[in-house]
Amino acid sequence: MTHGDVIMTFMLLTEMTPLPGARDVAGLRAGADAARRRAFVAVIASIALLATTQLLAERAPTREQTLPLAVLALAVFAAALPALAVTQYVWGLRARRVRRREHELYGMARSGRARPLTRLAVACGWTVTLLLGWTLPRFFHESALHTFADALSWAVEALSVVSVGAGVSFALWWARDVVGILARAVRSDGSPGDPWDPGRGARPRVGPALRTGAVLVVAALVAARAHLWEPASWLVYLLVTAALVCAVVTDE
Repeated sequence: MTHGDVIMTFMLLTEMTPLPGARDVAGLRAGADAARRRAFVAVIASIALLATTQLLAERAPTREQTLPLAVLALAVFAAALPALAVTQYVWGLRARRVRRREHELYGMARSGRARPLTRLAVACGWTVTLLLGWTLPRFFHESALHTFADALSWAVEALSVVSVGAGVSFALWWARDVVGILARAVRSDGSPGDPWDPGRGARPRVGPALRTGAVLVVAALVAARAHLWEPASWLVYLLVTAALVCAVVTDE
């Protein structure tokens, strides 16, 4: 092979484009990432807004001022439940498509390795949202709407029974999933994957730092709602704004 042939071969190799399957996986991963971001925003926004409205309702000096905040908190809770369910369903559906396609192309799945921890985090988000929602009847009692508060208390009790059943089912399903992941890891033949696998990229990302900041700010709001500390009202507004900004802003 002459020197020119070597150069031509090198040029052809370096100009080769990834296989169509690699592009397909990259597109599926992008869709799953977008769904994950929407689900994360829904969780952060639901908890932050619910905790904030309840904090402000507690601090209202009169029942006339408590009532609109109680109604707003109820509206946030009513919107949060379907928002969490829909966004997380779409995220799970797209994540399963990614893992299925990765198995087809590469013989292994890069995605979903932290699935058990992610599902625990999702369960924690649901738990905090429901616990905040279960305290709503008290604000209507304080607003002197006792009949509505009693009806809401009955609905909350029914929801709590359903939630406990769902929690037990989730714990059993999560444990089975963890056992399955460990079993597959033991049986794995150590497939090296495919050299065309686009992976996740090596550039620095600020998204995880922003998400961590959003979680910490929401934790501070929940702690304030639990009376573990007493931030000033202006600080509450600042915290909820910071939580929403950190959740919405990405590095994409």
